[in-house]
Amino acid sequence: MLKVLIPTLMLIPATWLTPKKWLWPAALFHSLTIALVSLAWLENLSETGWSSLNQLMATDPLSTPLLVLTCWLLPLMILASQNHTSSEPVNRQRMYLSLLTSLQIFLIMAFGATELIMFYIMFEATLIPTLILITRWGNQTERLNAGTYFLFYTLAGSLPLLVALLLLHNSAGTLSLLVLQYSTPVPLTTYADKLWWAACLLAFLVKMPLYGAHLWLPKAHVEAPVAGSMILAAVLLKLGGYGMMRMMVMLEPLTKQLSYPFIIFALWGIVMTGSICLRQTDLKSLIAYSSVSHMGLVVGGILIQTPWGFTGALILMIAHGLTSSALFCLANTNYERTHSRTMVLARGLQIALPLMATWWFIASLANLALPPLPNLMGELMIIVSLFNWSWFTLLLTGAGTLITASYSLYMFLMTQRGPLPAHMTALTPSHSREHLLITLHLLPLLLLIFKPELIWGWAF
Repeated sequence: MLKVLIPTLMLIPATWLTPKKWLWPAALFHSLTIALVSLAWLENLSETGWSSLNQLMATDPLSTPLLVLTCWLLPLMILASQNHTSSEPVNRQRMYLSLLTSLQIFLIMAFGATELIMFYIMFEATLIPTLILITRWGNQTERLNAGTYFLFYTLAGSLPLLVALLLLHNSAGTLSLLVLQYSTPVPLTTYADKLWWAACLLAFLVKMPLYGAHLWLPKAHVEAPVAGSMILAAVLLKLGGYGMMRMMVMLEPLTKQLSYPFIIFALWGIVMTGSICLRQTDLKSLIAYSSVSHMGLVVGGILIQTPWGFTGALILMIAHGLTSSALFCLANTNYERTHSRTMVLARGLQIALPLMATWWFIASLANLALPPLPNLMGELMIIVSLFNWSWFTLLLTGAGTLITASYSLYMFLMTQRGPLPAHMTALTPSHSREHLLITLHLLPLLLLIFKPELIWGWAF
């Protein structure tokens, strides 16, 4: 664990001490080395249970794929941000890189924590760098409003979680994940216990976000700079799913009755947010709403508590992390050239940038879960386990799948096909930096087809 954490910590002084000329290459290579070292965590996954274990931090088949995804994203965020921060003073660039690095430190400590209070503190600490990224480096004037939404939604959801964890510590005597799974389950019978159950899950459902508590997400995505959108879509939403999977162990007898309204919200949200996507004019907003739709499937898969549901949820979280991050990068390359996120104003780009259109095509197909990509593995496992739980769910998940395919193709056709508008004559050509960036997103996605057990979690 320290092999990755200490180099990540040292990246902060490195960004402040590196000469201006070498700032971006040095940060990129340093973070890429960390990402490659983190791949070593994947070697112990055949043994279920904990590995890399010490008193505070450990990895297991659930947290390892998320940890590796976190480390993999830092070099990609650095690659994506290089162009739009190049006009800023060098100290601001250093500050930007330091914020991205601190975000990775908090995330590694959150996913690796064996103690629930440490997980909670790191879960909250990720708010601070993300908030600064949105409110300082955002594009539009509404960024302060988006930051406020983001902060208050997350805080309002997670303060009950703190009270719930302290109550759990009081009754169980420990908050270590290693011990809690073996402790005797508390008989949850009273109304207060039902409130405790809701408090434990509310923070994670807001973070996911569950349909109904999702209003902060499109605002935050639209206003955030490209690195903010990437880390938000790819990893911060996954904190919610990871936290739910960890807490489910302790909420056992109550979940069967109390999870119904949340499953209904999640499944209804798949159809609703998909329908919203079909009417979007703003490209980043469309990708943000599609994230809500995919996370609705994940919430459903986790809440029915079957091994297949858990496995499908984990696979879909990893696959969605890479896909939506790639889509935000592509949206950013469009924005840097056309200075508009409105899809109607920037259509027909396939004629001007044919290779970029290929990346758009692959990313859109990954978003609509084309076989044999991991997106389809995750969606199929969740849909099958939901169908097994109650066959009525097929109406909603089936409609959701059709709508997902529709808006993914709509997004591709609106941005890439058709005649090139007259106002877009002098577009800068695509850079090899951008092609490398998208390749590093889509290559892991394609390679996971050949060895999906790396992201299967516990269901071997």
